[in-house]
Order: sequence, then C-alpha cells, then structure tokens
Amino acid sequence: MGGMESPSLLRVATYNIHKGVQGFGPARRLEIHNLGHAVEQLDADIVCLQEVRSLNRSEAAYFERWPALPQAQYLAPEGYEAVYRTNAYTKHGEHGNALLTRWPVLGHQHEDISDHRFEQRGLLHVEIDLAGRSVHSIVVHLGLIPGSRVRQVQRLRAFIEREVPAGAPLVVAGDFNDWGLQVKKALAQIGMVEFEQSAFTYPARLPIVQLDHIYVRGLMPMGTYVPKGRIWWRMSDHLPLVAEFRL
Repeated sequence: MGGMESPSLLRVATYNIHKGVQGFGPARRLEIHNLGHAVEQLDADIVCLQEVRSLNRSEAAYFERWPALPQAQYLAPEGYEAVYRTNAYTKHGEHGNALLTRWPVLGHQHEDISDHRFEQRGLLHVEIDLAGRSVHSIVVHLGLIPGSRVRQVQRLRAFIEREVPAGAPLVVAGDFNDWGLQVKKALAQIGMVEFEQSAFTYPARLPIVQLDHIYVRGLMPMGTYVPKGRIWWRMSDHLPLVAEFRL
C-alpha cells in the first residue's frame, strides 16, 4: 500500500444488500455471489453496506452455496479491508453495517442508535488513512418510523461532534429510509452536504424515491450516479448509489 500516490478523487458507494438474499419463501434466491462481482464493479475507495449478515444458521442450512465467510469479508474485493459491526441479533444469527475500503483502516467503533425494541439500528464509524490523510466515514441505517429518524439523526450529530475532529474530511452514507428534506436539513446544520441532484435508489426494479444518501463535510461533491439494469434489480431491493468527491 505504501507506494500509492495521493488521489485527487475519492469514490464512495453505499448499498443496502438485503442480506444477500432476494425474494421470499421457496422462491428466494441467493444473490451474495452476484453481489461480490457487483461490489468489485463499483470500483469505489469506500463501500458502505447495510443489511449485511455475519451469520444466519437457517439460511446457511437452506442454501447449498451459502459462503463460509461472513458476508462483509466475502464481499471485500482483493486488497480491500472489511470492517463489520452487528446492529441486530435475531433468532438465527445477526446482521449489521459494513465498510469495505482499499485504504488502510486506522480504527473503528460502533454505536447503538436503536430507538425502540422492534428495530435494532446502529452506526459504524471507520477512520481510514487516505495517502497520509485521515478520512472519517460513518455508515448508517436509520429506522422506518419518522419520529425515530429524527432522534437517530440527533444522535448521529452528537456522535459526529464528539468523535470526529472538526477539520477532518467526513463521509456519512447509508440507507436513511427517508425521502423528505428532514435529514438533509438536520445534517446541513453541521455543514454536511450531498451532490445536488436526486438519484432514485428504491425500489430497485422501478426506482421512484431516494432512500440512500452520501453526505460529506470537507470534501467537494463532483457527481453521483446509480447503476441500473436488470442485473442490479435482481440482487437487492435497493440500487447502489455512487458518488465522487474532490479532496
């Protein structure tokens, strides 16, 4: 890694992978192998993933080709480091957020931001060394209830104020479960912006809303795009969102 020249652009992707399985009941398909190729195609410096399984005993028994590795490590392209932390414990296993990066990881931490007992939610904070510069990244997956999201964004802001140095470049990405302006306004108050052009990510087959966002502070948004096509809508109920930033 030592020989990498300093990049001028940082490419970030966020993707809710629906636990690597699409569909329900006997018709469900294992998509984790396709997702592995997809993540590689995104060619991002930082990949923020939500609904990532570390293990699930019933699915592992059901699918013959269920990977032996936890999903975050399985999905990490060659040369990438994977950081995973659990948000939710279920009867058959656990799932949470992950961050994959081609740059060295300096440290990471997890904070539980669950708002009520029916939805276990968390944020994952990872600090990476981007050619000698420290870049902070936070992966989030917010709740389904509007009131919960308001409180979770407050907790996210408090976390940033406490854990991220004011001058450090910061990326906050994930599934915000929100297509209004509420989150955008709350994050703007602490200087966080996103590329000013909506990019619909949900539902994957016929996207009509943007639930997935990449907000930054200390970086210049250059552009954003959403990969489309049948291969993408087969893999998850969300499409990935990719954005580029100038350092």
